[in-house]
Parts: sequence; C-alpha cells; structure tokens
Amino acid sequence: MDQDIANWSLVELVRRQAERHGEREFMSFEHGTTLTFASYQSDSERLARNLISLGIEPEDRVMVMVKNRIEFMLALLAIMKTGAIFVPINTELKGAFLSHQIRNAEPKVLFLDADLADAFDAAEGGNGNLIHTIYVAGDVPAQRPDVLSVAPAMTFEELMADEGDGDHSLCTPKPEDIACIMYTSGTTGPSKGVLLPHAHCYLFGRNMAINMKIGEDDCQYVCMPLFHAMGLWMQVFSAMIAGARVYCIERFSPATWLEDVRKSGATVSNALGVMPEFIFRTPETEHDRDHKLRLVVAVPIAAEWGDAMEARFGLKFLQVYGMTEVNIPSYTNEDDPLLPGMAGHIVDEYFEVRVVNATTDAPLPQGDIGEIVIRPKVPFCFNQGYYRMPERTVEAWRNLWFHTGDAGYFDTKNRLFYADRIKDRIRRRGENISSFEIEQVLNDHPAVLESAVVGIKVEDAGGEDEVKAYIVTDGGAEIDNIALLDYCVEQIPRFAVPRFIEAVGEIGKTATGKIQKEPLRQAGVTNRTWDRDSVGYKIARRV
Repeated sequence: MDQDIANWSLVELVRRQAERHGEREFMSFEHGTTLTFASYQSDSERLARNLISLGIEPEDRVMVMVKNRIEFMLALLAIMKTGAIFVPINTELKGAFLSHQIRNAEPKVLFLDADLADAFDAAEGGNGNLIHTIYVAGDVPAQRPDVLSVAPAMTFEELMADEGDGDHSLCTPKPEDIACIMYTSGTTGPSKGVLLPHAHCYLFGRNMAINMKIGEDDCQYVCMPLFHAMGLWMQVFSAMIAGARVYCIERFSPATWLEDVRKSGATVSNALGVMPEFIFRTPETEHDRDHKLRLVVAVPIAAEWGDAMEARFGLKFLQVYGMTEVNIPSYTNEDDPLLPGMAGHIVDEYFEVRVVNATTDAPLPQGDIGEIVIRPKVPFCFNQGYYRMPERTVEAWRNLWFHTGDAGYFDTKNRLFYADRIKDRIRRRGENISSFEIEQVLNDHPAVLESAVVGIKVEDAGGEDEVKAYIVTDGGAEIDNIALLDYCVEQIPRFAVPRFIEAVGEIGKTATGKIQKEPLRQAGVTNRTWDRDSVGYKIARRV
C-alpha cells in the first residue's frame, strides 16, 4: 500500500484504483445498485461537473443527508472533485439538532433523501447560502419546509442527466486539503464539526486494511451508517485502498445479520456498541459457521459473550481505540488475548499517545487510569480543529495534546486499555448523544423551567447508557410524561429521546452555576423515576 503521504488524496485514490481494476465490482447495495471501480470514477466525475454548473466552488460546503445508498457515495466523491467540502449528516437528525448543523455549516447545496424531508419541518434558521436542494430516491415534494423552500430543487436523476458544461475543470485535492466536515456529538455543548483532511480520511482506511489484512479477495460487510467514520472511512475506504469488495445495507438488524453475511460472501466487518451482543443473543442456527467471515472489528467486547461469540461463529474479534478527531491510534493483534477494554498497541509510526492526570496533564505511570491524550507524528493525518468553533479547538488542544475526554491506562506490555468516558457524554445504541442538545429542547417546553439529562446504567441496556431526564416544572406542577415524550419525538432523533423522566424540585449546581451531574447519574432509577417502557411507549422508526 502506498506509503507516500503526498498521494493520500481520496480523489486520486479512486482514479488510481479505477485504472487498475476497471469494471471489477467495488460496492453493491441491498437495493440492487452496484458501483464498479471504473463507474465510481466516471459517474462521480459527471456529477462533479454538473455541481460546478449549479454554482459549486472550492471550499463551499455541500451537505448530504442520505441513507446508505449509491447516491451517497457518488455525492461524496463528486463534491471532493469540485474542491468543495463534503458534510455528511446523521439521517436521524431533526429539529434543534439539525438546525445547529445547518447554521454551522451553511451548505450551498443539500443532497436530501426524499424519505427524510420531514426532518426539516421543525428545523429553523434559514440558510442564505443554499442555492439548490437535490432529492435522492424520490420526487421533489409539492410542499417543502420553509428552511428549504428558499432554493430551487431537482431530483438526483435530473442532475445526473444534465449534460452540463463538459469544459469545467475538476480539482485534484492535496493531502492537506479539507475533505470533510464530520459532526461529532456535543458533550458539554452543541455538536462540533470536525475538519478532516484527505490524508486523515485516507489513513483511517489504510491502517484498517493493514491491520485486518484485507486483500483483493475480501468483502467488507457494511451495516454501519455511512455518515459515521467507522462505516465510511474504516470500512468502505479500507476496501477501496485494498482493491476489495463492499456489500452495504441500509440498516443493521441482528435478525438478518447472518443471512446478509452469508449471501454477500463477506470476509470482514465492523460492529459498534451493542451490535455484536445483539447478534450473539439471537437463537443459534445450523448456519452459524456456514459463512466466510473471518474477522470483525468490535468495541466494546464484554467478557460475558466475547469468547463465546468467537467460538459460536468461528470468527475473531479485533479491538481498536479511536475517534473521528484522532483516527485509530491503536489496534490489538492476533497474539493478544480477548480482554474487555483492551485497545491494543499504539501505531507509533503516526501517533504519540499518553495517559495523563485529567486535571494537570501530568503523565501517569503504567496501570494508573487517566485521560487519553494524543498527537500526530506526521502532518495532515489528524483533525484540523472544529469548524467555526475556535474556542473548542483550543480547549481540546491544551498543552499541545489533543484531549479525548476518555479515560484509560497502559498495562505492563504497553497496551492501551479504554476504561470509561470522562466528558459528559451519553452512549446509547452505538450513538454518542449530546445531553446539552436534549436539554435545550426540553427547556423550550412551556411547562419546563429547567432540565438535566444524563446517561444511567440499567441491566437491560447491554452495558450502554439509557437517557434519563430530570425536570423542574413551574411551581412544582405535575407534567404529562407521555405528552412530554410526544414533544421530544417531534424535536430530536429517536435514539436521543429519554427513556426515564424524573420530576425534581431543583437541580444541584456548583458555585459557578454548573449543573452537578454526577449525583444525578449515580442516583439511577429511583422510586420517583418514570420509565416509558412501563407503559409500552414506542417510537416509530422513520421510513
């Protein structure tokens, strides 16, 4: 694999692989659509020229809110070929969450899955930059939300059919050029747009391909959303770099996982959060070992099912540590035991990693738990800050180390272990959730004076968090919990809607006015806590 960082541009990568592999299949989707290496290059080039004809220029932001579809991949590469910046958006977003990202990115063009158009009904903050909306997998709706009605619209097919101006010259980005703004969940504030250079995105895929030993005969099974770094950079582009094949489905289902793996011929895959445990909890079948899958990247692994799942399905787990901002600085190897929390060995060619006192940043000895801090050893293979959030960038980079907000330690063999989260982050169903943004929605409710949202541990959550909201009402008045949830469902993604609600007289604060959340977390479920599961409250999935 190419070791010269000067060649680490995603645009150049696809061009090189198209020349090498031609009409070999690269990526197929459950909808029946397929990209070859050559068609990915040629179709994205056509789309790029048509985007330029619409008015897209270098450094413009182009937002893509599209499910796991062929149009997502074509839009990604076409945007980069114009020199603009690709901005993928979580397809569950709506309301305040979506409004914040629109205001921050100010996209010039929006690619929007027609099934998701209703997400903009509750979005606010019109974008004066928006010049066009491109509807994917559906017609342009007769009635469009106010935030989108300011710009003309067309379908993806209409844009692709446009002959455009063939004389438009396309860009060849450099490794240091920003390829993408990828939003990571806010923890103590709104979600942050991470600036990712081409070399950073490339390194995600390169090191994954190396550590998973992916070759041209392999097939990546992708059931992660493509707007996540894991599904996109770690899976799809590891396959592109290795010349391997990808099979992509729209949404993970433990009930169909084995069937998909078998029919696709998948040899490698990734599973995040509770996904592997959900798979393990499915009934055993005679086909559990009747597949080609050999290796799965999965975090976290639990002692209760890790070894048993390897034995049942005849595969091996690979554990890693990383995040959108820092790439993947550590991997386990085939000689490591399967230990919960072990993230393995530092890729010291590219990264320097320490565990430090979270207050003083002083390095800690082996075995002591502290905050994991990281910095790159080579240029442009790391985030370049948070878009339009200089204060948050400086805060994260204090003392010239990037502070992950995660707790961990090194063992006596210098292997990194992940221990816990330091920042006020909630992890549920594989999603990082901003308590701040949920609180903003709750606080806007006319009956709510104040709220505090935390993640709590309960036995039926598979080791992840459940969302609990503490509510202070005007004069201590009772609140209709079901009506409050109905309100939340209209404003925030389904994975972020609180499961638990507890009305309190007041919420404790520090002398500087900050909410004291640790006691709220520790309280967990009390005899005053209302559980939506107790009344069978269900949140329907979006189409």
